[in-house]
Amino acid sequence: MKKAMVLACALALSLFAAVGPALAGNLVVYTALEDDQIPTYLESFKKAHPDISVTIVRDSTGVVTAKLLAEKDNPVADVVWGTAATSLLILQGEELLEGYDPKGIERVLPEFKDSASPVRWVGIDAWMTAFVVNEIEMKSKNLPHPQSYENLLDPKYKGLVVMPNPASSGTGFLTVSAILQLFGEEKGWAYLDKLNENIAVYTHSGSAPAKLAGTGEYPIGISFGYRGIIQKRKGEPVATIFPKEGSGWELEANALIKKKEIKPEAKIFLDWAISDAAIAEYSKNFAIVSVPGIGSVPEGFPADPVKQMVRNDLVWAAESRERILDEWNKRYGMKETR
Repeated sequence: MKKAMVLACALALSLFAAVGPALAGNLVVYTALEDDQIPTYLESFKKAHPDISVTIVRDSTGVVTAKLLAEKDNPVADVVWGTAATSLLILQGEELLEGYDPKGIERVLPEFKDSASPVRWVGIDAWMTAFVVNEIEMKSKNLPHPQSYENLLDPKYKGLVVMPNPASSGTGFLTVSAILQLFGEEKGWAYLDKLNENIAVYTHSGSAPAKLAGTGEYPIGISFGYRGIIQKRKGEPVATIFPKEGSGWELEANALIKKKEIKPEAKIFLDWAISDAAIAEYSKNFAIVSVPGIGSVPEGFPADPVKQMVRNDLVWAAESRERILDEWNKRYGMKETR
């Protein structure tokens, strides 16, 4: 692998606890889904397949991707579940994915799945950039809520904004990618230079900025919509704002890992992961799911979430990922990440 990915792989290996070879009847599932989503999502699978044991290995998107690449010659995971489609495109380019059409694949919207037959990856939902703002802290500082990317450049927000590191966070990467696609690369990097002046710290995960905003440690977190909306439901004093220019977005997607012996249980899991029962659970947290007609837009999201999504070339994002991260690290990598 090239330099940036080698470094990322080393980081991944240091962050992940070792997972031994899976036993027959057991599945090892790598995922970037949120910790508080996974148990609820898995309930229907466990009811339908109580004899299949599932070992979940969860981390941020960049770390999951790096671990899979590092294990290329001796893969541990059987399945990838709920990880950025751009990451799966990278794994696809390394020939790490096995083609498989899960049951019900014909129900999935074309833009949510690989165009090959059989598919090498299939999406389940889309998540998008949002600002999570602590209303109490902003009021105490007599500051208005930022409504746009442009607002975030205001000097009055200096040191008050936190954002995910795109090298480890899928939310961080989709946000940077969106800015570069919205403004063009030259103007996009100029924007990020100015934004960096207001950033207090970068975080390893996409949810961390929202959590820091919720506690009031930093009043503005560039995060994703689901996290801020959930925190509000739990009583935290936050508002979730979707930028007026449009939100960066990404697909959470699933794939079968190519191995010498592919377990039947892995395919059973992928069948379930796009079933009506699973999609219905995803729809409780995300405004857009890959199977139409299931669920409704959760409270707190834009009424028309599709209009909120910027034009996003996922193939370009995947192909440009290493180049973007190299440039990002040159410019901002010395700033604290936590």
